[in-house]
Amino acid sequence: MTAKEYLEQAYKLDRQINSHLEEVRSLRVLATGFSSPMLGEKVQSSVSGDASFVKTVESIIRMENRINKEIDQLVALKEQIHNALLTVSNPRERMILRGRYIDGKSEKYLAADLDLDVRTIRRLHKHALENMVLPEKPIIV
Repeated sequence: MTAKEYLEQAYKLDRQINSHLEEVRSLRVLATGFSSPMLGEKVQSSVSGDASFVKTVESIIRMENRINKEIDQLVALKEQIHNALLTVSNPRERMILRGRYIDGKSEKYLAADLDLDVRTIRRLHKHALENMVLPEKPIIV
């Protein structure tokens, strides 16, 4: 695994968590709505006795448990990344890696923030990745 692949994991996991949170929000909306048979509508007796919202609530609980596990992974990964970034001796290079992979900032934003041009950001970014020491047992998600 390269340093870049290792660092990109945090961003990807964060996006995955946000996607799951959005799915839970949608399920909550679905669970709060209810339906009943219209007058004159026939109700099948072979249908499960559980209301449809019960299945939705169960899905919400499963999804929330998964999200909690992913959040725990993300916290552990970010802590390990923080320690790995300390192996980069140049503080500016460290700031670039932190900005890109922890904060999700673009090269253009970092260039403006650090008062550098984008080419310099790219050069320092490449150098930082080459010099960063990966943990002995990197967390892989």
